[in-house]
Amino acid sequence: MYNTPASNRLHIGIFGRRNSGKSSLINALTGQKIAIVSKIAGTTTDPVYKAMEILPIGPCVLIDTAGIDDEGALGNERIRKTYQVLRKTDIALLVVEPDGILSELEHSLIKIFNDKKQKFLIVRNKSDLHRDNVAMLKKLDCVSVSSLTKQGIDELKQKIINIAPPNWTPVPLVRDIISKKNTVVLVCPVDSAMPQGRLILPEVQVLREILDANSCALVTKETELKSLLHSLKVKPDLVITDSQVFELVKDIVPENIALTSFSIIFARHKGDINTYIEGVYAVEDLKDGDKILIAEACTHHIQPEDIGRVKIPAWLRNYTGKDLKFDITAGGEFPDDIARYKLIIACGGCMVKRNEIQFRIEEAKNKNIPITNYGIIIAYISGILNRVTAPLEKGVVKINKRLMEKISIKGGKHGRQDSHSR
Repeated sequence: MYNTPASNRLHIGIFGRRNSGKSSLINALTGQKIAIVSKIAGTTTDPVYKAMEILPIGPCVLIDTAGIDDEGALGNERIRKTYQVLRKTDIALLVVEPDGILSELEHSLIKIFNDKKQKFLIVRNKSDLHRDNVAMLKKLDCVSVSSLTKQGIDELKQKIINIAPPNWTPVPLVRDIISKKNTVVLVCPVDSAMPQGRLILPEVQVLREILDANSCALVTKETELKSLLHSLKVKPDLVITDSQVFELVKDIVPENIALTSFSIIFARHKGDINTYIEGVYAVEDLKDGDKILIAEACTHHIQPEDIGRVKIPAWLRNYTGKDLKFDITAGGEFPDDIARYKLIIACGGCMVKRNEIQFRIEEAKNKNIPITNYGIIIAYISGILNRVTAPLEKGVVKINKRLMEKISIKGGKHGRQDSHSR
């Protein structure tokens, strides 16, 4: 991992009507010809992403989008893609015409920004073609720029810096649940789903945060875990495993050693762990023919041992004894109509922005659809949800004890939850 992942970059979305100068603006901000610029309306079709650095913010992604006034069936699909970008945007730039007159489309976008509490700036492009109307600029609180002459570009960058959130990933991975000089064991299975020659992103990110916390990390496969633990003179403070080997690891790691998983860590880092815990109880009410949505947040090559498409469906059918139906979505796609599902199971979301996962959670809540994630549901049906969420209690996000108390009544393994005390 030589570059900052896109999921850890500040996302700046550029919105506006066709030919308002969105593509020329992204080129001016990056100092490169990233986006195609043309007088022909509708040149930009799918969103264009460009990673860059804006100091002192750091790593960013600029997103050029299709015009919100696009036309026809294809245009409507482009507009849908444009609005999808809002789900991952930290700061929105609304590019308006040089005359500063806002149409109903711009006003509707501003309303969306305000409703979402979305940080945004109004950018009047093509200032080289029209003299500045000082009263108009003040009224709109917008920045006047010229992508051609670069006038106002530095001012725009400064305004982006001024409104950028100080921390757009507010929930840590592990630095709030470990201490300096702690020893943490990472259990990383090497199977067909493991990328050639490297670890997967969640493992890399957790490892880096352990190092940043001035703690010690030991990395092993599940097959070598027992011998590693026996070789240590002092027991580790925490074991973090891949969720799909819970059944093996839970029996190897003694009860007096804290245990959790990468996916459960990401459940609170990117998602809402209490909502996920509440959602997992829907498993007990599933019936033959019920539909479940597996919501992956990235696209990847499908392997025979794929966790979301193969293992979780098999485990759930075995656990419930029901003939369950599964739909899969991947990448930025998330169904508009989720009412047909009895349960949504989300991945950890390591490859996408936190606000994309938050959007999916809010959509599920609004339509009263239970939602959980990979690690939570695997721990639940393995009967160890109490145990593997216990290490998170000392963290910045507090787990709802009322939800956890339900486990002893309605828990995984049909009520036979572990006896780990909370």
